[in-house]
Amino acid sequence: MTSPKPKDASTAEIYLNPGDFHFSDGNARIHTLLGSCVAITLWHPVLHCGGMCHFMLPNRNRQESEPLNGRYGDEAMQLFLMEIARFNTRPSEYQAKLFGGGNMFSDFISMKSAGVAQRNAEAGATLLRRNGFRIESEDVGGSGHRRIIFNLNDGNVWVRHEKKQVMNAA
Repeated sequence: MTSPKPKDASTAEIYLNPGDFHFSDGNARIHTLLGSCVAITLWHPVLHCGGMCHFMLPNRNRQESEPLNGRYGDEAMQLFLMEIARFNTRPSEYQAKLFGGGNMFSDFISMKSAGVAQRNAEAGATLLRRNGFRIESEDVGGSGHRRIIFNLNDGNVWVRHEKKQVMNAA
């Protein structure tokens, strides 16, 4: 895969931390770094709008009075659906891509960490399909970090696997 094009002076650079969500129709590149978390990117090829979420866990028991929180996959999906409605579009019109869910530990902690990562990746795929999105591509599982750059101008997503720095249980 080629490297991302150099940034144009008018391109906004947006960095997502765990739990963050961004959706727009602007000239932007969205960046994030994933471990066991998952990112979903959505892009509308006609309107050149879309967004990315970076969720940490599949879901939580949210009280109706609590605001939506992008840390949870099901709530990030609700945020996406609200934005899609705001743009008067449908999920089937978007290109969806799924990233992350990497195992970040070895030895004793490995099984628990891998379980969270796998549940995150499975939740992302399930949420996309259940809500009418077609998954164009995915890069999930394995181990280590992934650096993601999503260009809203053309829908391209670059993935760079960072060197594996496995943490051992003490």
